[in-house]
Amino acid sequence: MKYRTLSAGVVVVRRQGDEYLFLLLRAYKYWDFPKGIVESGEDPLDAARREVKEETTISDLDFKWGFEFMDTGPYNRGKIARYYIAETRQDDVKLPVNPEIGKPEHDEYRWVTYEEALKLVGERVKPVVKWARQTITQVP
Repeated sequence: MKYRTLSAGVVVVRRQGDEYLFLLLRAYKYWDFPKGIVESGEDPLDAARREVKEETTISDLDFKWGFEFMDTGPYNRGKIARYYIAETRQDDVKLPVNPEIGKPEHDEYRWVTYEEALKLVGERVKPVVKWARQTITQVP
């Protein structure tokens, strides 16, 4: 697959009762999962973990569904976003200041249901939400 830039992130989920909630972050008017650019020589999974910690302070990630991932189609001049799925028990999310820009990268976060996630995310991310839900519901 040809792409200029690889971004990696995690569909972070948290169990609440009988369902899983998805963690979404908002930058401007756009909702997405925590993700960021894979640095030169960095493993995409390591980059995804790093980005989740940098953007949300969550370090408790259990990749209980394995390390399968889903790539989006190219967007924004050839960028590809790769998403993994992990569960956390941490419900407290902080949006720390990114020292490079002097403010948090995101304006807001929400723990949302599958249905809410589909309403909030853009067309590029909807297939990722559907894939994550299908993966999560196949394994107890």
